[in-house]
Amino acid sequence: MKIKNSLLFIFIALVIISCDKKSVFDEYKSVGNAWHKDSIITFKLPKLESEKIYNLFVNVRDNNDYPFDNLFLIVSLEQPNKKVIIDTLEYKMANPDGTLMGEGFTDIKESKLFYKEKAAFKLKGDYKVHIQQAVRQTGKIGGVNDLKGITEIGFRVESIE
Repeated sequence: MKIKNSLLFIFIALVIISCDKKSVFDEYKSVGNAWHKDSIITFKLPKLESEKIYNLFVNVRDNNDYPFDNLFLIVSLEQPNKKVIIDTLEYKMANPDGTLMGEGFTDIKESKLFYKEKAAFKLKGDYKVHIQQAVRQTGKIGGVNDLKGITEIGFRVESIE
């Protein structure tokens, strides 16, 4: 009976994954027990078609240890010509009652956060995305050294069709 249930679960998971036709790239990296302010998460993107348009997302998995309403990130897109586009982004992470936003049935929530809409990759070569946390406590100048509650950071590229 256990084998039948396991096979059924694997089959359903494969069907769900294969239905994600928009996904071009989707990868997560662990930040450990706490995300240090100097730790930069880097993703090397696959070769993207220059004639296509894409939506880009930062994915965040967090848990109830996350102590803030919002999340500040510095996201850099490194192009093949070594030009770097840097954005400082703010995302709302919690409802007014303090419960975490995002998808998930347990205390771990997953948030799919827009980074860039309708992005084009005209240059041929390697693109990299670098993500760093930039959370600060109200009234304090220095950033939070070790941000608790974030378990993984991901990056997702979807084709627009």
